[in-house]
Amino acid sequence: MTFLNNRVIGKGRPVVFLHGFLESLIMWDYLPLENLGVQVILIDLPGHGKSYLAENAQPSISYMAEQVRLTLNTLKLEEYEVVGHSMGGYVALELARCDERCKKIVLLNSNFWSDSEAKRMDRLRVAEIVQHMKSLFLNEAIPNLFIDPTAQKDQVDQLIKEANAMDSASIAYASIAMSEREDYSAEVNNEKFDLYVIQGEKDTIVPHELMNEKLTVKEKTKVISECGHMCHIEAPDQVMEALSIFLK
Repeated sequence: MTFLNNRVIGKGRPVVFLHGFLESLIMWDYLPLENLGVQVILIDLPGHGKSYLAENAQPSISYMAEQVRLTLNTLKLEEYEVVGHSMGGYVALELARCDERCKKIVLLNSNFWSDSEAKRMDRLRVAEIVQHMKSLFLNEAIPNLFIDPTAQKDQVDQLIKEANAMDSASIAYASIAMSEREDYSAEVNNEKFDLYVIQGEKDTIVPHELMNEKLTVKEKTKVISECGHMCHIEAPDQVMEALSIFLK
């Protein structure tokens, strides 16, 4: 059995960090996670970074979560918490649903509801486009994750380079998986999950207004001003401050 690529840093209460779409575990290098006083477990999701995507894998967030769960089994954890960025947050929600060891979730620039029909169709179009025009798609999509991509040019270029190293099939797989994910609104708003939210005030992927509308427990939310979808790059100090509070 092939397990997901992972890296473990430090000792203490285990916290799993899951990256987003087109990223890998190196996204967390922007944050000094070793200062949190926890055991940091970084994982590459299937088809991302150095993790293999099985040829027969059906596109689903539940499949990704199961691969994470099996990987965590090798670390013999009794319980753990999860911080998930964007797509990684969707995987974290599924882990909370299927693995009783998952005790807390922090969504970073992520959400807990399923896609609208328009958004779902957009993701399916992405799966088609990357088969023929991967570089063009990446060069257009990644800068839009920032409120000021020119101010983060080096980081944008690095993200594009990393995403270009992914094969088109893995990108398509993840896009389809996100389009078909389940809605976790009932569990979240009934507080079946111990969930916290960190989001960018100007995140167009996960609009603050929509989160405010859908989330009933507002006191567990940290909104970072003047940030888009990449808060860990645009405002790392504020993200670290929020993580320090939420992971107490």
